[in-house]
Amino acid sequence: MRRALPVLAVLLAADYAAAAGPAKTNVLLIVADDLRTDLGCYGSPAKTPNLDALAARGTRFDRAYCQQAVCNPSRSSFLTGRRPDTLHQWSNGQHFREKNPDVVTLPQAFKGAGYETRCVGKIFHNWHTKEKGDRRSWSADEFLHYATHGDDAPQGKGDLPPNLAAGIGRDYGNVPVCEKRDVPDEAYYDGRVAAEAVKTLAAVKDKPFFLAVGFWKPHAPFNAPKRYWDLYDPARLPPLDPARPKAPEVAFHDSREILGIPPKNVTPTAGQAAEMRHGYLANVSYLDAQVGKVLKALADHKLADRTVVVFLSDHGYHLGEHGLWAKTSCFERDARVPLVVAAPGAKASGKPTRSLAELVDVCRTVSELCGVTPPDGDGVSLVPVLDDPAQTVKSAAFTQHPRPAYFDRTEKGVPDAMGYSVRTPTARYTEWRDWTTGKVLGTEFYDHARDPDELTNLAAEANDTDGFKKARLALHAEFPPGTPPAKR
Repeated sequence: MRRALPVLAVLLAADYAAAAGPAKTNVLLIVADDLRTDLGCYGSPAKTPNLDALAARGTRFDRAYCQQAVCNPSRSSFLTGRRPDTLHQWSNGQHFREKNPDVVTLPQAFKGAGYETRCVGKIFHNWHTKEKGDRRSWSADEFLHYATHGDDAPQGKGDLPPNLAAGIGRDYGNVPVCEKRDVPDEAYYDGRVAAEAVKTLAAVKDKPFFLAVGFWKPHAPFNAPKRYWDLYDPARLPPLDPARPKAPEVAFHDSREILGIPPKNVTPTAGQAAEMRHGYLANVSYLDAQVGKVLKALADHKLADRTVVVFLSDHGYHLGEHGLWAKTSCFERDARVPLVVAAPGAKASGKPTRSLAELVDVCRTVSELCGVTPPDGDGVSLVPVLDDPAQTVKSAAFTQHPRPAYFDRTEKGVPDAMGYSVRTPTARYTEWRDWTTGKVLGTEFYDHARDPDELTNLAAEANDTDGFKKARLALHAEFPPGTPPAKR
């Protein structure tokens, strides 16, 4: 009889496990800030072995696009599955719940489905908004989620090594735009975010979890630890071509995030521009190293085969191209983003896809993979592409941006214009519309088969071509002409 007891216990445990159903699929959402594709990952000059390894075991979306190229509207959009016009969210200073108090976020949906939801680092945009973060989305308090990039000065005991890099003459908040110090990874935000994410994984590994890890880099300041700068030879950095297309002036901006607010903005010298590009690459490799720490912890806990891993950036970035620095445009370099989805059991793992995708699709995709009811939203599921990279789930991707870019900080407080841009498989078409009347103020059309850098605006001469007509039709179907955004 004594020998039968352990057997009985095993049988009872098996019955309990069967009654409880199969284990839930976890989610690890990793978000970068300001990471572009052609100088930040995807075989670019940046050295990103950990992101490359993730892409090699997931599906890499080579044509993924954000919905607005600035932090708050983009993050609010992909974390709710709703476009900026649906949320009426176009600025950094307004929390998305001010106009959408009851909207359900992606982590909130998982929390309601019985998941342990955690936030480590910058996930929602959390600066100069009335509400700090979104506590209702998480099972515990957020970590290092509410801060400013300009306060990311190196922390450590004792004297720090001297600054080895000359800045461009303007401070980025409380630190120079460029700085390289020989300090540990955890001297800066992202090193501490990675360390906390590793601890959090250990704490939640025995529960179904949705862990969001938000890194602050490669966003400026360009101050990664010195060893990441040393990965690159400044003499071999990609050359900068600042040429602009003949586009409406409203398509451009004053690059104030990096160069300063007029009339106190600066024009960088060639050497300063090269140093910032070097610093951006250093930031990218620093970010990659932190991502690697989190992915290693996932593997060490034997969780990789039952965890959906999503890596993305909130938007792209300019590093002097088109004469622009930072983001807030509708051009390809700002609109296109890295997106990798590594899902257990996906048939096409390790294969890239050129299928169009939008960040607004992340909600439905992750929810479907885990059997969770998604929040109501504007996106579609990308799951068919995970099984067949040749599949097409949408014919167009949309990005928008207001003018002025930071209109919430102006005396007027509302935009003068909104730019609506559509990316089809072959082209980009953009309309700039008056905010009040919806009247078209200017247009752009770029043939990506011949002009991937968007240097030749063909809007005046290509309006009878099939590519132009299809792009304009797609844009008008999503954003009807003549309708002001506030009334949509």
